[in-house]
Amino acid sequence: MPVAVTLDPSYRPSDKEPFMNERQLAYFRQKLEDWKEELLRESRDTLQNLQDETLNLPDLADRASSETDRAIELRARDRQRKLIAKIDSAIARIIDGSYGYCEETGEPISLRRLEARPIATLSIEAQERHERREKVYRDE
Repeated sequence: MPVAVTLDPSYRPSDKEPFMNERQLAYFRQKLEDWKEELLRESRDTLQNLQDETLNLPDLADRASSETDRAIELRARDRQRKLIAKIDSAIARIIDGSYGYCEETGEPISLRRLEARPIATLSIEAQERHERREKVYRDE
């Protein structure tokens, strides 16, 4: 089990330090856990709002609008559920030591990419290759 590292709140990973050192791993784990907690909080709020809404709207247009809003909310929550699974997977990679490395090439994923998308599993180059292959298959 990794040693707990206390981070200064102003800490940001830098290319000037060893890649995926304890501080960087602690930083990204905290970032992922905070993101997950935010998503779970939003999900709880949505569920509460859906339960609190009255379904006995007399006007058909109001009822249709309400149902459309509910459907949109539920789709958004489904996307968030999938995102939470990706966050959990990233945290598991931090624990097993594979976080920050491209699944395809084994090369380090840039800190800038991880900062922008901490659940990234591919380097930018590998992601672009993957998207080009997808486009080719889609166009056929």
